[in-house]
Amino acid sequence: MKVKDVTNYLETIAPLQLQEEYDNAGLIIGNGDDQIKGVLICLDVTDEVLTEAINTNCNLIIAHHPLIFTGLKKINDTSYPSSCVYKAIQHAISIYAIHTNLDNISQGVNGKIAQILNLNGRQILKPLNNLLKLAFYVPNDHLEKVRNAVFEAGAGHIGLYSNCSFSSAGEGTFLPNDGASPFSGKLNELSIEKEQKLETILPNFKLNEVIAAMKLSHPYEEVAYDVYPMLNSSNYGSGLIGELENDMSEIEFLTQLKSKFHVSSIRHTQLLNKKVKRVAVCGGSGSFLLPNAISKKADIFITSDFKYHQFFDANNQILVADIGHYESEQFTIDLIGDILMKKFTNFAIRLTSVNTNPINYF
Repeated sequence: MKVKDVTNYLETIAPLQLQEEYDNAGLIIGNGDDQIKGVLICLDVTDEVLTEAINTNCNLIIAHHPLIFTGLKKINDTSYPSSCVYKAIQHAISIYAIHTNLDNISQGVNGKIAQILNLNGRQILKPLNNLLKLAFYVPNDHLEKVRNAVFEAGAGHIGLYSNCSFSSAGEGTFLPNDGASPFSGKLNELSIEKEQKLETILPNFKLNEVIAAMKLSHPYEEVAYDVYPMLNSSNYGSGLIGELENDMSEIEFLTQLKSKFHVSSIRHTQLLNKKVKRVAVCGGSGSFLLPNAISKKADIFITSDFKYHQFFDANNQILVADIGHYESEQFTIDLIGDILMKKFTNFAIRLTSVNTNPINYF
């Protein structure tokens, strides 16, 4: 089994095209053709994590946070992160990051948080506007073949539904000119063909694959098709919002939150003396989603990295609970492990035993 077999599979779950512009997800160090001895999963790559990988014979580290975000001018063993780059290269350890692309899928980082909190009716808090509509024309007898091909390539997903499309009957006209090789009709004669117009939906990063599948399965030499940008919300985006089975007091909910996320304290805005039912979450730095949480009538917003002045922005409209960056994402290690263990059984997959949280509490 090669490194690229694992990374390619992860990218079918969380495509790299979903990462934010500032991010650096993907294979950061190593060669995709290297054979895997073992995999170690962590939130952050540190010297201690690399030592653990060496001692457990793991030559692929899968981290949530990229080891390298910006350019390095030097690679040596004197300072972080270049010291970790140096050590990984020395020991032939590949490092792969699955970061905001994992944040931006519904079953990713925030889906795991929602699962731990037992939230129902989950929806993306800030959906991406990355949807396209594809419409094309196909002879009646070939409709099923082409439709299935575009579905298999990634089109036709709406919420929890797949294979979504609409077809309508009509007539297409064409006149094959000299040099053409028409599927039906004759050169230099107008042809009228009974056709179906098929419409479906897809994320923009799947466009090339879907178009290629459509053309490969289509009988026509030249396929007539249209691609339209859409304003509909997609199945991808930042944060999640859902509801508790039963509402509870703010104190009761915060107490449960501390217990489930193993935190000794929570930074939060003023208690509003309201019941908590509707819960918004964002693992990691989520202050940018506060307006979305308020507009979607969340009673509480759970995230991290709120700055002093940003707490004022809650404006007594919502309870903000900052549980810490590491603490909010700690279960991402389990999430990645579960994804891989369901697919691969022929090499060791380990969850790091190292707590990489750089923040300590007194």
